[in-house]
Amino acid sequence: MFFQRLEDLRIDADKTQADIAQVLSCNREVYRRYEKGKYELPVWALIKLAKYYHTSTDYILGLTDNPKPYREAHK
Repeated sequence: MFFQRLEDLRIDADKTQADIAQVLSCNREVYRRYEKGKYELPVWALIKLAKYYHTSTDYILGLTDNPKPYREAHK
């Protein structure tokens, strides 16, 4: 599965693939493959990225168009 939102979030944050790979403690090529859907994104990485970008896992996965985390959206 190709996660367009991973790329969009990264670009919006003015980060490189190498920057995000460092956040995940992985090689840039591994992160690139997550972003392009060549490797399945592990749940731990999905959670870490949602926290890093201050969004929800549902938003990254394309299950919602609301970028705010559940708690923020329902205050």
